[in-house]
Amino acid sequence: LTPHPIVAGKWAPGQKGVTESQYYVIEVNPRVSRSSALASKATGYPIARVAAKIAIGRRLDEIPNKVTGKTLAFFEPALDYCVVKIPRWPFDKFALGDRDVGSQMKATGEVMAIDRCFEAALQKAVRSLEFGKRTLLWEDSNWSKGKGLDSYPLHPNDLRVWAITAALRRGATPEELSQRTGIDPWFIYKLQNIVDMERRLLSEPLKPEILWQAKRLGFSDEQIATLADRLPEQLRRIRHEWHICPVYKMVDTCAAEFEAETPYFYSTYEKENEAEPLEGGGVRLFWNSSLPSTA
Repeated sequence: LTPHPIVAGKWAPGQKGVTESQYYVIEVNPRVSRSSALASKATGYPIARVAAKIAIGRRLDEIPNKVTGKTLAFFEPALDYCVVKIPRWPFDKFALGDRDVGSQMKATGEVMAIDRCFEAALQKAVRSLEFGKRTLLWEDSNWSKGKGLDSYPLHPNDLRVWAITAALRRGATPEELSQRTGIDPWFIYKLQNIVDMERRLLSEPLKPEILWQAKRLGFSDEQIATLADRLPEQLRRIRHEWHICPVYKMVDTCAAEFEAETPYFYSTYEKENEAEPLEGGGVRLFWNSSLPSTA
């Protein structure tokens, strides 16, 4: 891979080929974009600010990082969490559109989720797509009518992650799905972990240990309630009685190596909470929604 010269900032989406040595640049945009903003949010690294400083002649070792207040821009972000980004395709509104995806732009947006493991971040991101109740539990009723893997849309399309998950539920192995799709087995095994937890919730009595493990893998209360034959309100009450509650972890670009001055947080299910209450108490804001808008 020959490096592309960078002046200020650019966004260069690419696609890996069949082997690690193959890489195809799809487009190069000499500007920051929505994806650049999401990359900044994912890493805590202020890409647009650093690019602007470089454009006026500053060097990386002359640009302070405002998040930590201690490191400089040449300090590579260190992450102790996982970030998943998923395009938001509009085929729920354009049902007759071509659902196959490739290098042509079809997405009208994208979502990003952060958690401690890939499984949890993926499930958060899927729910953030706002396709109604379409969590990873969703399946198209036509997929189960055929025989074998041919009944699942495993080619690149907007429903692929649901199709792969459904195929795993029917007994397909990560190895054969990887061969069929060309997706690295690592990702298929992560989906297998989610399916394995679904099976446990369906077959085992609901206990604190299994509920804790399910929340760690990113299952929502509604998903767990569906699988464990409970109402969502019952599941939420049980979870609170068992003191299984989310905590907040810090995004600080340095994996807590330095104390951050302006961090932000994501929710997850662990023991230690890194979000400390602000000094001086909180502020309540009241808004009368019946007043006419001035915008």
